Amino acid sequence: MIDLRLYGHKVLVTGGSQGIGLGIARAFAREGARVCIVSRNEEALARAASLIREECGAQVLTHVEDTGSASAAERLAARFPDIDILVNNAGNIPGGSLEEVSDHAWRAAWDVKVYGYINLSRAYLPLMKAANGGVIVNVIGAAGESLDANYIAGSVGNAALMAFTKTLGSVSTDHGVRVVGVNPGPVATDRLERIARGRAQQRLGSEERWREVLSAFPLGRAAEVEEIANAVMWLASPVSAYTSGTVLTIDAGASYRKSIA
Repeated sequence: MIDLRLYGHKVLVTGGSQGIGLGIARAFAREGARVCIVSRNEEALARAASLIREECGAQVLTHVEDTGSASAAERLAARFPDIDILVNNAGNIPGGSLEEVSDHAWRAAWDVKVYGYINLSRAYLPLMKAANGGVIVNVIGAAGESLDANYIAGSVGNAALMAFTKTLGSVSTDHGVRVVGVNPGPVATDRLERIARGRAQQRLGSEERWREVLSAFPLGRAAEVEEIANAVMWLASPVSAYTSGTVLTIDAGASYRKSIA
């Protein structure tokens, strides 16, 4: 068993009340880290915190916040200034072509997923520099390299965040701070099931056949949340102390296939 040396580290996870974010928060808590989770959904946040406390017996702090707000980063940095690991994870960019995604929907989604990541990194980088250490992990998405015109807002936003991660991570190490990213492909979350049900209805005539849609993925399945969370932990941990400006894709090779579904 590898000791990731994360015990006592303070970790902030945005979008931490469900899906990948909750999985990441649980994984860090199991390693003995002190976890702070952020979400705009107060009820979901309370349920997530209760789950982590019961499962891990760990200290969990919560903060209700819409990270798409221009002042959100300032508020979070003021409340949690001594974060060792920032995990930017919040976001839900809608699918659709250029004609289908409205200006309002595009901008609202990017305020959370693109500018939210940038603003939080801008807020925490000086604090981490002053502490001569810290890690920023951006959970991005494989659509940033496997570009899809029918997910244009997400593909372009993710590609921008990949460039942001690599660029910032190339110089942050001068101050003891690492910046890394993870590109998940399809992950077994409630959101993916909803998407698969819609595709099954459209292609197969019944949403109940949604598992058949997922069977077309590499290895016949989507990734488990824990597989993404474990990669985030490894990249953020002292075990990976020489890694910065790197984006790790976790999609079983799907980005290099012509089609997976």
